[in-house]
Amino acid sequence: MGSAGVVLCTMAFMVLCLAAMAAASAALGGGGITYIPSTASLKHCPSSCGNINISYPFGIGAGCFRQGGFELTCNQTTEHPKLYLGSSTTQITDLYDASVEVNMFFNVTLESGTNTYDISWDAPARGITIDGNQNVFFVLGCDFDADLFDSVRKPIGSCMSRCHGEVIPNQGSCNGIGCCSISLQNDISGFQATIVRVDNMAAQPYPLHHGIMAFMSYGESYYIDNMTDVLSSWTNASNIPAPVLNVAIMDLPSCESAQLHSTSYACVNNSICANASYGGYTCSCDNGFYDNGFYIYDNAYVLEGCTPQQDYYHPKPKEHCQRLCGNNTIPFPFGLEEGCFGNQRFQLNCTKEGDTLFIMGGVEYHVTNVSVENGTLTVSNMVSNANSSDETIVGQFDERSGGLHANNPVEDVFEFSVEYGIVIRWAITNSTCQQAKQNYSDYACRSVNSSCLHVTHKEIFLGYRCSCSSGFEGNPYIRDGCTGISIGTSCGLGSIFIALGTAILANKWKKNIQKRIRQGYFKKNQGLLLEQLISDESTTSKTKIFSLEELEEATNNFDATRVVGCGGHGTVYKGILSDQRVVAIKKSKIVEQIEIDQFINEVVILSQIIHRNVVKLFGCCLEDEVPLLVYEFISNGTLYELLHLDTAVKCILSWDDRIRIAAEAAGALAYLHSAASIPIFHRDVKSSNILLDGNFTAKVSDFGASRSLSLDETHVVTIVQGTFGYLDPEYYHTGQLTEKSDVYSFGVILVELLTRKKPIFINDLGAKQSLSHYFVEALHKMSVMEIIDPQVIEEADQEEINEIISLTEACLRVKGVERPIMREVDMRLQFLRTKRLRKRQRLIEKDEDFEPWLCPNAKNPREHVNLFNDAHIKPEGSSGCYSLEQEFVSSFRPR
Repeated sequence: MGSAGVVLCTMAFMVLCLAAMAAASAALGGGGITYIPSTASLKHCPSSCGNINISYPFGIGAGCFRQGGFELTCNQTTEHPKLYLGSSTTQITDLYDASVEVNMFFNVTLESGTNTYDISWDAPARGITIDGNQNVFFVLGCDFDADLFDSVRKPIGSCMSRCHGEVIPNQGSCNGIGCCSISLQNDISGFQATIVRVDNMAAQPYPLHHGIMAFMSYGESYYIDNMTDVLSSWTNASNIPAPVLNVAIMDLPSCESAQLHSTSYACVNNSICANASYGGYTCSCDNGFYDNGFYIYDNAYVLEGCTPQQDYYHPKPKEHCQRLCGNNTIPFPFGLEEGCFGNQRFQLNCTKEGDTLFIMGGVEYHVTNVSVENGTLTVSNMVSNANSSDETIVGQFDERSGGLHANNPVEDVFEFSVEYGIVIRWAITNSTCQQAKQNYSDYACRSVNSSCLHVTHKEIFLGYRCSCSSGFEGNPYIRDGCTGISIGTSCGLGSIFIALGTAILANKWKKNIQKRIRQGYFKKNQGLLLEQLISDESTTSKTKIFSLEELEEATNNFDATRVVGCGGHGTVYKGILSDQRVVAIKKSKIVEQIEIDQFINEVVILSQIIHRNVVKLFGCCLEDEVPLLVYEFISNGTLYELLHLDTAVKCILSWDDRIRIAAEAAGALAYLHSAASIPIFHRDVKSSNILLDGNFTAKVSDFGASRSLSLDETHVVTIVQGTFGYLDPEYYHTGQLTEKSDVYSFGVILVELLTRKKPIFINDLGAKQSLSHYFVEALHKMSVMEIIDPQVIEEADQEEINEIISLTEACLRVKGVERPIMREVDMRLQFLRTKRLRKRQRLIEKDEDFEPWLCPNAKNPREHVNLFNDAHIKPEGSSGCYSLEQEFVSSFRPR
């Protein structure tokens, strides 16, 4: 070969080397790989950093992580190694398949003369986003407004915090006093926050806290309960639940496009691809699986990572298996010893004491009966969790996933109780009979005289099991296990007589049982009720104890067509009593004794009240498992509906109506506080608890949360209860319920009447905002007239509006001692209403034009009702039930 040939060969070799290097570089992507690795190829990669385990697609070092945002860095120079996202300062606290938990908090030191502070966070790589469904942004400090934006300055939300001249409270909720929060709307790749201290508060000294702390956190329930740990130190973030970041593969924009490139597609076989919110995709195994009741983790990014362990069914048990454990017979496919059960899922354990145990989901249950005939396993309480209550479970043994799947709890499957335990329905596998018969070596029905049955629950297919054919009995899961039944003529006749006798006795027994059950319920419920009623002389004697038969007749046996309201806590029926009174019957879903106590509380309190503006209780029924309440039927819904469901309806909510309804409700609350036989604090005053009857007269309702006091008491300490948007902040922080707590809630109703906005509404930035804070802020900015309902401005005098604004501001003061009592609120509203009436009387006498009370063309209340119905608000007959359903919702909260 000549010199020219040598040169050509050398150049060709260099080109090949360069091409190979380029290909390797492309495959690694700067250290990241774009193919599916095997477990063996990742053995050299670090598997942990400190106490955090690392698994692919995340990794440390070249060839150990998927190209994109999956590269990690482990800093081992500190006392405890710290793990970071790539080369950023975002520290990881935990690691999952395609998500990470990180520290994301900011300490802002306040400086004299500076009121505006900016903080921000940006994802260190494409494909990393903050989970919008699980994370909340918190800001802790005093007297500031906070605005949150995404990475391109699009507004997400805002909040504000006020301390009213005090230091930050060391416990309580994040509700605008010392702390506020902003929920994310969607996933975001970064954020910017601007925190502005209120000008007139900037100079106030705060001896305990000279800064503001902001952080992103997983969820908000922890901080609603308690902020003590967070506020213990400005630099201690160990008690903050870390926010969750999602990390997507960004080689291609979607699953559809990625699946067209098999060489770089990241998901292995038997896995599911899901598109990410900001582009890219993630992978997960099609089915997780269990091993002897414990979940086994898998990895959809590694070869063979989604292959479950095989646990085949073995239809032939070995000989001489132990089939007794204490008093329990253990039939195949269940067993105690290796080789004596169909597979691991059917293994039971026998203790030295003779107890049979079944393991499901890592929890041990006592087995009391195994029935191959019915396909059921009966168990009693859990061994390792004594606090768990008994439930009915439908179980499916899944051969592919290797575990029992339980839809738990499932209603109306079996009648059960603590006495009889839990009944678990099971199937051999989730295959159909046709599929199972195709592989006879694994087919479970081994007896000649057996058949295959499908196991279903409602619309859920669970799998198949076996049963002996008609005329045979025994165990269909073993060879020759089903044997014939010999039936003679005499036996047949005897069986007929026995069947007839049994039917007669069963019918008598059933009626006797029903009678005894009703007597038991009556004794259980009435005893507690009468104990309070008899000891209270103030209770009116008109409260009636109805029989269950009376209420069944009134509602046509609680027919579904009589349902006028239903919800998570109960159902309301419209009934007609024998004296032709139309009533609303509340049938609540009470299951706990504390809820029975709240029912008694409601009956006792309503029995003591006689007032035209308080909903009337006719009586109750105690012969059912759940006590029933019988109220007057309220036909025209709630004030909340009238205010907020159709704001275009002007004629049925004039300024006169608003003053009248407010005065009637205030009069009822003032009566409860000071004129009733004993003081009663309502504790859940809100517009949905002010009902409107056929004449649109206000009726205060919902006394399940109320508390009564002796005459010498001024407050009572309780578990905080009420509705957000109406809740007194002082009561929320101290737990001390006073009459001023109801005053604050009533102040929120006055704001609703003035502005026609909901107590929690969506502001112009698309974030949720408290109406009371919104009103107070408008007062401070001297812009309150801008938020008043235009109809109010049109119909009312400025003097009248100013009077209601002044009264509302007094009711909404943060400190209860600065608020008026309910009697004063009532007097001021009655005075304003009287002035309004006199003014209208003068106009009538002068024969001047004026707006009628209800509607320009309405001459009687019935026309008003028709207009109410034409406005697409709930009509008479259905609205009454809705209002009472609203009344019942808060009756079953913890007291």
